[in-house]
Formats: sequence, C-alpha cells, structure tokens
Amino acid sequence: MPDPLLALAAAQAVTAGALTLHTLVNARLLHRPSAAEAPGGAPAEPVRAPAEPVAVLLPLRNEADRVGPCLRALLAQEGVAEIVILDDGSTDGTAGVVRAITGDDPRVRLLTGTPPPPGWLGKPHACHRLAAATDAPIIVFIDADVVLEHPHAITGVAALLRRLGTGLLSPYPRLEAVSAGERLVQPLLQWTWLTFLPLRAMERSRRPSLAAAGGQLLVADAETYHRAGGHAAVRAEILEDIALARAVKRTGGRIALADGTPVARCRMYTGWGDLADGYGKSLWASLGPLPTAVPVLLFLLFCYTLPPLTALAAALAGNAAAGGLALVATLAGVAGRIRSAVATGGRAWPDALAHPVSVALLAWLTLRSHHLRRRGRLSWRGRAVS
Repeated sequence: MPDPLLALAAAQAVTAGALTLHTLVNARLLHRPSAAEAPGGAPAEPVRAPAEPVAVLLPLRNEADRVGPCLRALLAQEGVAEIVILDDGSTDGTAGVVRAITGDDPRVRLLTGTPPPPGWLGKPHACHRLAAATDAPIIVFIDADVVLEHPHAITGVAALLRRLGTGLLSPYPRLEAVSAGERLVQPLLQWTWLTFLPLRAMERSRRPSLAAAGGQLLVADAETYHRAGGHAAVRAEILEDIALARAVKRTGGRIALADGTPVARCRMYTGWGDLADGYGKSLWASLGPLPTAVPVLLFLLFCYTLPPLTALAAALAGNAAAGGLALVATLAGVAGRIRSAVATGGRAWPDALAHPVSVALLAWLTLRSHHLRRRGRLSWRGRAVS
C-alpha cells in the first residue's frame, strides 16, 4: 500500500533540491561591476572615468532622516558629470538637508517636484522629471536608502552596462537587515530571483514577461530608456522597475541583473512596521491577482515551510524514511538560502535556519497586501498608491 507521508516527503525533497541546485548555478552566473572591491578596500582593478558623461538621478520624498549617507557617498563619486535631485513634495525638510550637505558642488542640481498628474504614481513621475532634466548618455537612478561603497561605484556600474551591451542594468545592492523582521524577510528578495529566475535565459530572451529589475540602483543607456518610453510608459505601475525592464524588452533592448553588493549597500526598511508597510504597497503586484498568487504561495509553502512539519509528523509516526527525506528537503532550502546570502553579501548564519518561517511570513505579507488593496488602504509616504 502506498505510503502517503513518504510520497509527500519525497516530492518535497526532489523539488526543494532541484530549486537549490538552480540557486547554486545562478550564483555562479552573476555579473559583477569592474569596480568590485578587493580585500583591503581597494578596487580590484583600476576604473577610469567613462568617456561619456554619466548622470545620477535621485528622487526624494520625506527622506530627511536618512538621505545624508546617500548624498555624502554621491559627492565622493569620481567620474560623475552631474547629480540631479528632485524633492518630490517633501514635508519634513528634505530639501534643506540636501542643500546643507551638497553645498555649492557644481555637479548638483536640486529640482522642485510637482504633484503627479492623474494616472501617474509618485515615483514614476519623479523619475520621469529627472530623466527629462539631463541629456547624459548614461543615467543612473538611485534611491535615498542606497549608500555607494567607494568612489568608483558609479563608473563601475556604467562600465558594466557598456561591457555587457545592455540597455538596462540592475545591480542589486547589498541589503542590510538589522531587526529580526528585516533579517527574516529582506534576504528573500535576492533569494527569490536566484532560485526561480533563469538569469541567462532572461538576458537572452526577448520575452517581456521574462524580466526582473530592482529600482534601488538602476543603470540605463539613455537612448534605450527613451525609446522604451521611459517612466512615462510605466506611469501607473507600482513595480515600476520591473515594468520598465519589460518596456525595454518590448522595444528591442536588452536587460541584465548584476551583483551590486561590492559597490553599494541599502537598508530598505527600519523595523517590522516600516517593512510591513513597504511590502504592503507592492506585494499584491508581484505575483499577480489572487488566483495566480495563491497557487504560487502554496507551492512555496509546500517546498520550504511544510518539510520541517512533515519531518515532525514522520518522527511521531515512526516513519524514518519519510522523516529523512523531509529533513533533506528542509536542509536543501536552508542550503539555497545560505548560497544566496553568500553570493549577495547577506548574513548566512544562523538566519538561514529560519528559512521556513521566512517563507511563511512572505506568504502572509502577500495576502495582507492583497487585502489592503481591496480595502483601498494602500499608501506610501503619504500618497495613495492604488
């Protein structure tokens, strides 16, 4: 008679093991900027200022309490032609902080934002205004919570854009996670695309649906960006970074992901409340509508949260074979999380042991995001986002 517990554990072990193998392969395929630091803090290889101008574009809304490190790192950059900053209706004195830190640096321009027109979300409109304010052939969008790690960071990612021949490059910064909630959830950002996204196929495929990007640090060939319609083409998208990558593909451009951890770091959220609000505004869009999202979440729970429970049930039933396979599935998930952390500058140990809890939290946050959207309660920085 078939053993259902053994069959369940075997399916978990095979699936989790295959996905972890994919994580290991992807981790070896990551592009890295030429400005990557060697031990001791010096650039691994000399990085010359690009022959073409590079503009850094920084949208700000109520960032007075955390924009300082970002600005100081930007001012220390070598080879940057201009730094264009837009204060997008801040009410906390952000513009004053910008002026106090940047002083009379001739590369810096501070623009005053205007409310987004009907049909526009705030960040796409701010980025659209910034892109229109420069004619540099390479533009770099950066968020206020990103801190560049050394003076060649921007030239390094610009050089990688040209070396790869892509129109849009997304170098993921090293994500800093301090509180328990951050440590449980934040590492899943890199883990998900290393585990589930076929990196090389994504870069080679012309299918817009096969695209990924991270808006914290985004490098674009200006001609490609404008041909794709820029942020005007994604004006109503809450995940405007991924939507922009798809727009680039639709107009014949190429995209790429890169390991930006040697050149930048980012603490996206500070504490559980901030994190829950941040993910609440966007997770509803990440997996599509509920009929699509629920099967995906159930699959994630099956692969990564259920195995330790299966192992416990097998132990109580005295089923050693099922317990062993469920343990293999659990350890495979932990191993994938460890490899992802090592590849992206994250904390591997002991955080990876909580991977089953992390995936369960991700599922809850996603369902919560859908619930908030249905009730019309999504907002960010004082603006409605749905």
